Amino acid sequence: MATLLVASAIVFAVLDVLPGNVADVMLGESATPEARQALIDKLGLDHPPLERYGRWLQGMARGELGISVSYDTPVTQLIGERLAVTAPLAVLAMLLTTLIALTFGVYAASRHNRLGDVGVMAASQFGIAIPNFWFAILLILVFSVKLQWFSAGGFPGWSADDGGGVWPALKALILPAVALAVVQAAILARITRSAVLDVLREDFVRTARAKGLSQRAVLWQHVLRNAFVPVLTVMGLQFANLLTGTIVVEQVFSLPGLGRLIFQAISNRDLVVVRNVVMLLAAAVIVINFVVDVLYAVIDPRLKGHG
Repeated sequence: MATLLVASAIVFAVLDVLPGNVADVMLGESATPEARQALIDKLGLDHPPLERYGRWLQGMARGELGISVSYDTPVTQLIGERLAVTAPLAVLAMLLTTLIALTFGVYAASRHNRLGDVGVMAASQFGIAIPNFWFAILLILVFSVKLQWFSAGGFPGWSADDGGGVWPALKALILPAVALAVVQAAILARITRSAVLDVLREDFVRTARAKGLSQRAVLWQHVLRNAFVPVLTVMGLQFANLLTGTIVVEQVFSLPGLGRLIFQAISNRDLVVVRNVVMLLAAAVIVINFVVDVLYAVIDPRLKGHG
């Protein structure tokens, strides 16, 4: 809670207590005095900053985030509509990241300093170096333009009544999720390899092998669980990054998500939307980090006494 309050104070100070008048920033220099005064009255800009800050906090507590100036729509409604795209996209990208990273990270560690290990590390280095937007464009060129397996952009919606449906919506998110997952999977694969190699040197691994357990059983049933704490830390950071960092990919694929909303709000100088979306994303990062801390004790019960 204290972290959220600090974050809210910073967001408010940066966006609402700017040098000059916020109404001038939002409307531009060409605005008429009448339009400027109307916006001042609508946003309550004639009240002291502390009073406006208190009202904003009260509104967030009640779920009332105000009205978007550029969309003339409640910000809560805008965020809900865009989260229906961004949240599934982030989850799908995280699932792909985890599947790819754990598979290749464990594989590389099990073949330490051999051809398989060198190959995975080289591929991961290449994956880290690829810009998301460039890889997204490459995916569109190959799978949309050449093979025509996927659409080049757009989102049909989750409802069949609107011409979409669950499968068409998921299909529209596959290429963006792959574009987001490549870099994250490359990073996580290297972390997984390093963590697994550290655990492979422990005495209990030699004991498990002496009992006749197969290499696969030792790796996936014993080693990976003990190596998962540092891996989980990075996964939490990556999921928060995927949730908050989809702006470029959503622009490339024309997805009406949260990233595109904040990009458009900044372009339109809609500070009401910017302020609330940034606060929502900050809250999401804090919640995700809290969930990761709770999962530590589930994965490794030895950490319960150190919480």
